[in-house]
Order: sequence, then structure tokens, then C-alpha cells
Amino acid sequence: QVRLTESGGGSVQAGGSLNLTCVASESSYSNYCMGWFRQAPGKEREGDATLTLDGRPNYADSAKGRFAISKDTAKNILYLRMTGLKPDDTAMYYCAADVINSICEPTTTWREDLFTFWGHGTQVTVSS
Repeated sequence: QVRLTESGGGSVQAGGSLNLTCVASESSYSNYCMGWFRQAPGKEREGDATLTLDGRPNYADSAKGRFAISKDTAKNILYLRMTGLKPDDTAMYYCAADVINSICEPTTTWREDLFTFWGHGTQVTVSS
């Protein structure tokens, strides 16, 4: 079982950038497909980006061109580089993992209930 720990959130002004990190607890991290999700107050959790086992990034329409997902397998770290942040991006951000690669494939909406492992989240607040 893998434990995930996010960090890197904070408060920024609109147009700013943040780099989120998610550290996995075990070296078999490379056997998981990974994703970044957000949950704003009063809203359902939704996916921003995923990374399949072969390293292909996939993005929600709202994240395309602004966010970049990547990983450092040697360090067991998943990243989310966020630029051009907007007040609507204010949310708790979570990383998630699962061994079933297909759930990370491109889709209209990633199903959060299919991801087995979750971190506790890191807060991102964007002011106008």
C-alpha cells in the first residue's frame, strides 16, 4: 500500500504560479498511474491531470496550457506545475494513485472513486 503526501500549496495572486509535489512512500511507485484532483468548497472533487504508466500526461480542458504533470521516478515524486492561476483554481489539491492504468487514460471526467490511494491534500488559494 502506498502513502501519498502532498505539499507546495499556498496563497498567490491571479496570474501567479505554484509547484505542487506528491511524495510516494514506496519504490513501487513506478507501478501506479497517478493523478491530481481538486476540490473546491461545496463542489465535487474533479481531476486536473493524470499520468499513465508509460508517462503520458493527460489534462482536463481547464488545465490544458496552464498545468503540467510530471514525475521523478527515482525520487518517488509526482509534480504539478501550475501557471496562470485564476481565483477559480482555489481548492484543496490531492494526488491519487492506482495500479489500474486505464483509469488514468484520457477521458472527459476521471472517476475519483476508481483511485485507491489518496493523499490528504494541499490548499491552493488564488486571490484576484
